[in-house]
Amino acid sequence: MTDNVRAIIYDLHSHTQASDGLLSARELVRRACERGVKVLAITDHDTTAAIEDAQTAIREEHLDLTLVSGVEISTLWENHEIHIVGLGFDPHHPAMVVLLQQQYQRREDRAAMIAERLAKAGIAGALEGARQEAGTGQITRAHFARYLIQQGKAETMAQVFKNYLARGKTGYVPAQWCTLPAAVEAIHHAGGVAVVAHPARYQLSTKWLKRLLAYFADVGGDAMEVAQCQQAPNERQQLAKYAVDYGLSGSLGSDFHQPCAWIELGRKLWLPKDVVPIWEKFPALAAPTRG
Repeated sequence: MTDNVRAIIYDLHSHTQASDGLLSARELVRRACERGVKVLAITDHDTTAAIEDAQTAIREEHLDLTLVSGVEISTLWENHEIHIVGLGFDPHHPAMVVLLQQQYQRREDRAAMIAERLAKAGIAGALEGARQEAGTGQITRAHFARYLIQQGKAETMAQVFKNYLARGKTGYVPAQWCTLPAAVEAIHHAGGVAVVAHPARYQLSTKWLKRLLAYFADVGGDAMEVAQCQQAPNERQQLAKYAVDYGLSGSLGSDFHQPCAWIELGRKLWLPKDVVPIWEKFPALAAPTRG
């Protein structure tokens, strides 16, 4: 790989107001350019609603940014919620459209049940409050968390999840997402690349993480996220080793949701030399050659 290619900043995991991010698509692509990102994927939770607006903003403002179509699909594997990022697919392909419509309904059903449980605990208006927080975007637990903070039930998102929305707490409702193979299949049918998102965040033991990656590779998965802005010491090297062991390409992304002190678009995003970058294995994701 040339030094010039290595210098290109890729960020293949970010969010907008279409799911649980705080910036609009236009604001996000502007910020990416300001931070020197050259290739950006918008990967909202179970929706591609922001992609067209982002493309329009890039075109109208003549931004030096390549946009990769993306989505972060929530799946269930062995009773664990595992997120699979799709990259470089056709957002209008019937297989993707149908899957995301199903995921939307699952989110709506879960949101209604969360609100019902909170109401029984004396917290009224949670569904309406979460919808207001979501605006036109896909409703998520983060929107419930913001509403509960607004109601004075906690001071931070972490406190809300710990006290209300985590497993065993008042507002916890088990997810009923699609299967992991269904997500991979839809991504592939739509012409995209399937990536395990932030594999170190699932609180899996080493044995179970290896089982997940082996299973993902067996069902046709293509890559795994190796690099993020914030990682424990040696985590990046260990994930790179797993990528090599299971024949997966390496991806990277900030998982940016909002401006904050520790997570930023493009920050500290590089891959260890032993892992094959996803844009080398799948050239459709690579930055265009500048003439």
